[in-house]
Amino acid sequence: MSMPTIAIVGRPNVGKSTIFNRIAGDRISIVEDTPGVTRDRIYAHGEWLGNTFSMIDTGGIDMGDEPFLKQITQQAEVAIDEADVIVFVVSVREGITDADDKVAQILYRADKPVVLAVNKADNPELRQDIYDFYSLGFGDPYPISGAHGLGLGDLLDAVVKAFPDKEGQVEDDSIRFSLIGRPNVGKSSLVNALLGEERVIVSEIAGTTRDAIDTKFVADDTEFTMVDTAGIRKRGKVYENTERYSVMRAMKAIDNSDVVLFVLNAEEGIREQDKRVAGYAHEAGRGIIIVVNKWDTLKKNNQTLHDFEIHVREEFLYLAYAPIVFVSAKTHQRLGELPAMIKTVAGNHAKRIQSSTLNEVIMDAIAMNPTPNDNGRRLRVYFATQVAIQPPTFVLFVNDPDLMHFSYERYLENQIREHFDFSGTPIHLIERHRK
Repeated sequence: MSMPTIAIVGRPNVGKSTIFNRIAGDRISIVEDTPGVTRDRIYAHGEWLGNTFSMIDTGGIDMGDEPFLKQITQQAEVAIDEADVIVFVVSVREGITDADDKVAQILYRADKPVVLAVNKADNPELRQDIYDFYSLGFGDPYPISGAHGLGLGDLLDAVVKAFPDKEGQVEDDSIRFSLIGRPNVGKSSLVNALLGEERVIVSEIAGTTRDAIDTKFVADDTEFTMVDTAGIRKRGKVYENTERYSVMRAMKAIDNSDVVLFVLNAEEGIREQDKRVAGYAHEAGRGIIIVVNKWDTLKKNNQTLHDFEIHVREEFLYLAYAPIVFVSAKTHQRLGELPAMIKTVAGNHAKRIQSSTLNEVIMDAIAMNPTPNDNGRRLRVYFATQVAIQPPTFVLFVNDPDLMHFSYERYLENQIREHFDFSGTPIHLIERHRK
């Protein structure tokens, strides 16, 4: 389920973030009524002609007070490491600058497809000034205007054409999962514990980036693929000091997973960065298991586990569906439960419900708690059907989608969960007007 990745690179003030936002659209908007659910604007999804992809805005990577050219170099190196296709953005108004040449020199060594976007070509006269950019050596330059959306279609056509060829790829039926969380929660220790001598490692396969390795192993007669998330390991303090880069790597791992193990540190408790990463996993629609690591380090009484679980639920209200397991990578406490839990959540994530059974549940729920009435108009639900899996997605055909209050939608979701086991996976309800 890996999707191709585009990195948007270039010197400052050429409009990288404008192009990023234009392509991503409202996919990167913050969901204000769900506390803790945000998307870091450095990473988002886009879609063009049925092709879904992820995008990296290197302009959003804060390298601190590094010198100007060194900062550009570091951002370009991030793109080289992460992207399948690189969009190199320059500005028609300033022409080719020394900084553009610096980025070009780095990209020559990238061994990745590069598409050249000449931004700020807002009128026909400026669009005629793109020919000098052939000298950069990346083929046809594409004149665009990120501010007005001009030329983006042609640019995206070229980008999609450069995506890796899907033909010849081996179909992978294993359950793909990743471990995410902020630094020092014990992800590496958990990985090593899960891949101990009691596990049979089948193979190591190249991941979607130059550094990442996805590891396969078998547990309980089921094949799993552990998606690499150890992104901060190549260029030392350059990346160690870049929190947003580590978050971006976690986001990419999430996109390539069926199930996410969201790891918390029992010693340190819950931090804001935990909420940001967990919120992305929820928004991405992945199956989620909350793993509280280092449980052996706490002094406990009969209430400790109960109180900690309540605290987690209060901090992550939107993850009420996610099971919680308290483990220790050091002592292997409860680690044996994880493969079976991952398998169960993956199954729920891909579960389908027959329309007839689903409609019985929906109609019974409406009979128990009638639909809301707004200014004399009552919501009517005519029919429900499941239209997708991973995550399970249901469409409700109604007389007017605007009459569906979020609290009643939540009520219907809870009724579905009461009748069908969707533990560990979000479910999506969509209202459609029945014509």
